[in-house]
Amino acid sequence: MIDLIGTYWRAFLYSDGYGSSGLVITLWLLAVSLGLGFVLAVPLAVARASRRRWLSAPVSLYTYVFRGTPLYVQLLLFYTGIYSLQAVHDHVWLDRFFRDAMNCTLLAFVLNECAYATEIFAGAIKATPAGEIEAAQAYGMSRYTLYARIILPSALRRSLPAYSNEVILMLHATTLAFTATVPDIMKVTRDVNAATYASFQAYGIAALLYAAIAFTLIWGFRRLEARWLAHLAPRAH
Repeated sequence: MIDLIGTYWRAFLYSDGYGSSGLVITLWLLAVSLGLGFVLAVPLAVARASRRRWLSAPVSLYTYVFRGTPLYVQLLLFYTGIYSLQAVHDHVWLDRFFRDAMNCTLLAFVLNECAYATEIFAGAIKATPAGEIEAAQAYGMSRYTLYARIILPSALRRSLPAYSNEVILMLHATTLAFTATVPDIMKVTRDVNAATYASFQAYGIAALLYAAIAFTLIWGFRRLEARWLAHLAPRAH
């Protein structure tokens, strides 16, 4: 069994000449989901934390829907549900977009990640100490400058511990991509298992790869927290 798995190990780590490896696809899904999710979440978090109901209510509804429904259902809705609508087939670019499994998977992952990140950042914005805001206003800062220089940098730093947990959860969520036939680590693992019937070895390799990625991410976030949250650490008397 181990010899048979040895013939497939390159599929986990290296390109086979016809496409990217399972590890590369998983990292790509994670990077794009986190990157786009972060870029979208920052302005949405500002809107979510706003006292203007017409601004915060739509964002609140969006986060409620995407955090209140399983990611698996969202993925299937984008992958098979939307494509079944006649309106999609009537538009060429929509038809091409939703026909691609990678596009559907990334759309579901980005929107889901954005919803969770929005709530994390919005909570950190609301928890900004009043003294910091009052001091900035005393200097005559405009509202834009206040957010750009005081509120957002402070909120993003303080949200690091919660956001790091969300990043790990997003890594775990990428395992759903194989249901849309995306060749990530889990898809490669299932193919190897089907070819070799060596379930323990196949899924063991997958577990080690996910653990290695998770530990690397945790290490990176711990370094960031040690640098950017040093001022919040307890002081020795």
